[in-house]
Amino acid sequence: MKKIKLYIFAGLAAMFALSSCVGEDPVAPTADRAGITSLTAYFTSGTYKDKVAEAWTIDNSADVTDYVIPIPWYYPEESDSTTEASMKSMKVVAILENNCLIDPPITVLDLTQKTPFTYTDPYGNKKQITISGQMTRSDKCAIKAFMASPGDLSGVIDEDNKTISLVTAADMSEATAEVTLSPHATISPDPAQIHDFNDGFKFTVTADNGTSTAVYTVKKQIPAKIANGYRKNSEKLMFENDMTTLGVTDANAIHPTLACIGSYVILDLGTGAAPQYFKKATGSKVGTINVGNANPDGCITSDCAGNMLISNYAASGSTMKVYKTNSVTAAPTLLISYNNALGQGIGSRLHVQGDLNKNAIITATVENSTNCIRWIVTNGNVGSPENILFSGVNAWGAQDGSAKVVARTSSAADGCFFDYYDGGNCNLYFADGWTNPTAKLAANSNGAAWGYNTGAIDARDFNNSKYLTVFEMGYWPDWGLPGHIYIYDASSPSSLSGTVDGSSSLKYVYTVADDFGSVGYAADGRCADVLMTPSEDGYFMYIFYASNTHLSFGGIQVDCIDK
Repeated sequence: MKKIKLYIFAGLAAMFALSSCVGEDPVAPTADRAGITSLTAYFTSGTYKDKVAEAWTIDNSADVTDYVIPIPWYYPEESDSTTEASMKSMKVVAILENNCLIDPPITVLDLTQKTPFTYTDPYGNKKQITISGQMTRSDKCAIKAFMASPGDLSGVIDEDNKTISLVTAADMSEATAEVTLSPHATISPDPAQIHDFNDGFKFTVTADNGTSTAVYTVKKQIPAKIANGYRKNSEKLMFENDMTTLGVTDANAIHPTLACIGSYVILDLGTGAAPQYFKKATGSKVGTINVGNANPDGCITSDCAGNMLISNYAASGSTMKVYKTNSVTAAPTLLISYNNALGQGIGSRLHVQGDLNKNAIITATVENSTNCIRWIVTNGNVGSPENILFSGVNAWGAQDGSAKVVARTSSAADGCFFDYYDGGNCNLYFADGWTNPTAKLAANSNGAAWGYNTGAIDARDFNNSKYLTVFEMGYWPDWGLPGHIYIYDASSPSSLSGTVDGSSSLKYVYTVADDFGSVGYAADGRCADVLMTPSEDGYFMYIFYASNTHLSFGGIQVDCIDK
């Protein structure tokens, strides 16, 4: 889990690093370490100005005199753009142990050269050091995704044991594969050539540095699963993208929502432009989807079977049109046309539980209200819209405080969850049978609940268990209020109790990156979305998230493989 940044403390650390380290009440020195604990290099110009090129944590002995920052060869990592031109002018920030000093203060350096400094330890001893940088090729050499043909089989990757299982009874003696690798890695032999995957075939992946390698064995087999739920400690951050590199220039102009189709995750910025789609294993952008006649200025979402919905935003008196597709390249078809006579807007929050081709529940949350519109899908047929009113709760707002109503299962009898910003009293509610909502999870216990919004939620079944995810969006990340992804065991709604950060049902917490605000954070109309989606083979569950305050778009993976 990432550490939460407390900016007031970070400012003090910088002050100590760049000024005298002798005070009236000096802290006891650390004698067994060199005083530099980290060096962080920032870009000073171009598209990625002020973004971190490398945050290098140093674990070294006291006799080191030459500090060489390993600057990534490519930035962003998956691109073909090198950092060569940026090396000559990078801002470098040093974090020092207590009572230490570097002179002169570090500012912007030419990292292609060794710049000399005088380092003074807590005892007043001085030594000459240099700081420079070196373009460094990646040592990552993993297979992130594996798709075998015939059959378009998604391989189940066990990264710990370097095995890829093909769960099939078909003959795979003459098969090919399409793979997704770590950026700039290579694979041998060519998976696009015909190979025999029946009894075990080995691929060697070589990192961009040419020396780090990993050997994977592909074979037909059925990996064992744990009895229920996901495997503890299997949580893995797959990617975390800076949305300013995806064309976002004004955080206030977007309200991101998410969907997933097959091997792709889709991000809609809510501007009316075609949503972008990415490889869900790596977050690498592939292109923009075919929206056909759909207008994506409202939101997108997806079910548990690879079907996506695209909706426009419909003010009162206009028509909400919801389109359906299971492809990023084929034009979607109209599924729902709803004449909005509610007196409030609709279309910015949509959710699907189940399989739209079989049985499902579609919910569209109404803004500035305490109600949602529900459609029950039976055998692929969409029923009439139902206006569901939740009594006994405060009305939520529009985009900045809007709720998200989420069906617990594809059966209406199993109720629903909803959550929204309520002036620091944010509560997760469960409405058994869609009536009489009861507060289940209270706001963050850290005393700053006024600065968090828990209105982005999702609920899914996975490996004989039910899970709930809450994205606690921080309104002011640069004030030390980062976002959090919480995963709960929701097999029994009665077990959901306590605070959002302290419930006994809480299984995992991830702190969202909060350093992507180079274009400024959203000041109003703040919006986050979170989407859980199980893999088709049932071995993995993915949790995708995005917001316009953190400006981060990321994905987390868990699995149920018995190891």
